[in-house]
Amino acid sequence: MRGPTARPTATPAGRTGSYGRMDVAGLTAIDVHVHAEVSASGHPSLPATLHEASGAYFGVDGPRTPTVPEIAEHYRRRNMAAVVFTVDAESATGHPPVPSDEVAQACADNADVLIPFGSVDPWRGAAAVREVRRLTEEYGVRGFKFHPSIQAFHPNDRAVYQVYQAIEESGAIALFHTGQTGIGARVRGGGGIRLKYSDPMHVDDVAADFPDMPIILAHPSFPWQDEALAVALHKPLVHIDLSGWSPKYFPPQLVKYANTLLKSKILFGSDYPVITPDRWLADFDKLDIKPDVRPMILKENAARLLSLTP
Repeated sequence: MRGPTARPTATPAGRTGSYGRMDVAGLTAIDVHVHAEVSASGHPSLPATLHEASGAYFGVDGPRTPTVPEIAEHYRRRNMAAVVFTVDAESATGHPPVPSDEVAQACADNADVLIPFGSVDPWRGAAAVREVRRLTEEYGVRGFKFHPSIQAFHPNDRAVYQVYQAIEESGAIALFHTGQTGIGARVRGGGGIRLKYSDPMHVDDVAADFPDMPIILAHPSFPWQDEALAVALHKPLVHIDLSGWSPKYFPPQLVKYANTLLKSKILFGSDYPVITPDRWLADFDKLDIKPDVRPMILKENAARLLSLTP
């Protein structure tokens, strides 16, 4: 289950764009959690009912369907970089995702500000393994997003371990949604989405069994915040991103550990387009974060994790 840890540092030959174009030193922040919610053809990432419920949950006014090139321009104007991904939950939802190929190529075309993550359907077994290898080899994607509640799987299900092995061998990162989700919230039966799959303790097994695979636990993990902190404290390559919540709602223990024992493992993430980086950063400015820790959370930790700096 162990594999090499080197990550690709440039877009593979035959693809446009290069991560060498990114002026990391000149960036003000790196947002590690941005969703591609619509394809270039207009295909949405979620069924309409779930998409609308998510927008209502987060209080989003108007459409939230920027294409990946539009996401690039949004972050370019702010002198920030962003990790962008889709979620492949077709087996669980019956809804085809925004293609990871499209996201990866659009990120390569905007490599001065965008970093591609892929997504694979964990129920597809060997086909998902091949997809991991193809996306890393052909497009140089840096990681893979999993949303256990939408994809309806326990992260520590041994049937998915072959997928993690391929990710670990490629040197990529695994990013797991944890905790509550706005997708399906307040819809009858929660849209059939089960929160139990996103308990971060399931990811603790993954971190133990794949010790060389960097992992990001996405979001303040309500109602399992203490569990997420424990996993990140115990497992050396487990990080936490702060996306999906306004910082003014962060639980006090998360702020405490971000300022101290986990200050090198906490990452800025917004959850754009449901939460804009402008809104998130405005609230983060009011949070009691130490001056020396603030730049670590906003950029330095992500730059190191993503191998954007030596």
